[in-house]
Amino acid sequence: MMAKVFSLLFVLALCFGAAGGKLEQVSAALPQGAAGGVELALSIGGTMCVWSGILEVMDQSGLTEKVSRLLSPVIRGIFGKAAQDKQARQALSQNMAANLLGLGSAATPAGLRAARRLAQTGGRPDHSAVLRLMVLNSASLQLIPANVAAVRAAAGSAQPFAILPAVWLASLGSVCAALAVSALLERVWHP
Repeated sequence: MMAKVFSLLFVLALCFGAAGGKLEQVSAALPQGAAGGVELALSIGGTMCVWSGILEVMDQSGLTEKVSRLLSPVIRGIFGKAAQDKQARQALSQNMAANLLGLGSAATPAGLRAARRLAQTGGRPDHSAVLRLMVLNSASLQLIPANVAAVRAAAGSAQPFAILPAVWLASLGSVCAALAVSALLERVWHP
């Protein structure tokens, strides 16, 4: 699907460039855009590698277990009985830690492990807990928006972390709203 979208955008750019007599400028912009895209991907990739490595070190050193115990009250409050499973709780805490660091892509493997454990807990799948996990991952409470800061730094921002207060307010508001709507919809469909 994305290939079709990009192909359509490419054809439209060529058509409008030709119609406006600026085909030469459109042609010159193609390699510049490609080079900018590669540069941005490399800068974000480096940041992702660093923070993913930190998450792996946390896991190997046992820090994930400590974070899991620290986040247990929050996890139990959000996921209820499903959070009684130790492996689910660890995967949830690792997922939440990655999201708090603004690493949505690094949070994905832990989120998938957590969803798998939540779906298997107690012999019966807890679809509500899995949906709550999806809602939390979509809303993504962030303390350190590492990926956004990397993009801002790559774009030449002198203060890539100047957006922290806005990110904190927006992500806290989105998580609270998402959990409230999720709880409301659960009551409507599963009274």
